[in-house]
Amino acid sequence: MSQTITEKILAAHADQDTVVPGQLINVRIDLALANDITAPIAIDLFENSGVGSVFDAGKIALVPDHFVPNKDIRSAIQVQIMRTFAKKHDIKHFFELGEMGIEHVLLPEQGLVLPGDVVIGADSHTCTYGALGAFATGVGSTDIAAAMITGEVWFKVPESIKFIYEGQLGKWVTGKDLILFTIGDIGVDGATYRAMEFAGGAIDDLPMSDRMTMANMAIEAGAKSGIFTPDKATRDYVQPRATRSFECYASDPDAAYAEVRTYDVSDIEPQVAFPYLPENTKDISDVGTIPIDQAVIGSCTNGRIEDLRLAASVLNGRKVDGNVRLIIVPATPTIYRQAMNEGLLETFLSAKGIISPPTCGPCLGGFMGILGPGERAVSTTNRNFVGRMGDPSSEVYLANPAVAAASAVLGRIGSPDEL
Repeated sequence: MSQTITEKILAAHADQDTVVPGQLINVRIDLALANDITAPIAIDLFENSGVGSVFDAGKIALVPDHFVPNKDIRSAIQVQIMRTFAKKHDIKHFFELGEMGIEHVLLPEQGLVLPGDVVIGADSHTCTYGALGAFATGVGSTDIAAAMITGEVWFKVPESIKFIYEGQLGKWVTGKDLILFTIGDIGVDGATYRAMEFAGGAIDDLPMSDRMTMANMAIEAGAKSGIFTPDKATRDYVQPRATRSFECYASDPDAAYAEVRTYDVSDIEPQVAFPYLPENTKDISDVGTIPIDQAVIGSCTNGRIEDLRLAASVLNGRKVDGNVRLIIVPATPTIYRQAMNEGLLETFLSAKGIISPPTCGPCLGGFMGILGPGERAVSTTNRNFVGRMGDPSSEVYLANPAVAAASAVLGRIGSPDEL
């Protein structure tokens, strides 16, 4: 029976030859992840279960990244709960300051997620790891607690939608633009509880950083997961990091899909998602004049070294507009150090930007970049809901790092081509 890559991975982890969409299955997990918002809930449930130990201390990752360095007493307590639990159960992958990075950038960087894995995380953007050819999805804290006890989780096998991207990317067009364009096409509920499978010649040419951006935002279309077929670029990324064996899966040529959509990327401009949904996309040429107060470059979506290089190429030799606050957030200590060694941090500082330690803070309006009433931000993050980055009357516009950098200089949302 022909199957998609998603169905093959789930079947293998359910010890079945095949699975079909709609089927309820129990699957073994390769990694369970939680952060400083979601882990304390899971830990409380685990400790109250009466179980003495976790199923496998090497298959749990705890990453405090949302409110760190701790912004207040409450956030300090959250991390304290994680630290105590990690020590008690000898959790091997607990990342604190100095090692801590934004979870969905850090774990692939550390080689903890590999092709063919099943990964669950108490964070909706866990789907990022589909870029490596893994089935990865967000779950609730209760599911994480159960997984820490049993090493398993149950799923309804999702249908798959195949998105085929052909043609050559235009100047300043990135994976962020492809996924924003796609969400603009199908809507924020266009892939509800389905696996978004990305393929095509344009995808073959995408670097891993852009693939992670696209998989990350599959959830913004309502998807259960996003996934890419592993190829040479995947193996080149994974092999130097992997400390265990892995298996690469691929969809059968005649696998069944709920839908197949094909795009010519040559026609796609840099995209900007207007408030208050990621589906409210416009071409950069149709944005008009929208002054901004803040620009944020970072997050689990666009905080990788490739993103910082792109932003620095736009900012080099230029200054941020006097009315704009530019915040740069390298996603991990490794990326921070690499940016420093490449001179990118000097470029950002010379442009009058500020550089934050790794944190999710600005993205969710929790820390390090809150918007006041009526303020506008252009951001490389993944959500722009009402009040997402601060006051309910503030506005967030989503864009790629080049557009965000150019907008910081222009004082309004605009293209690098205008500089």
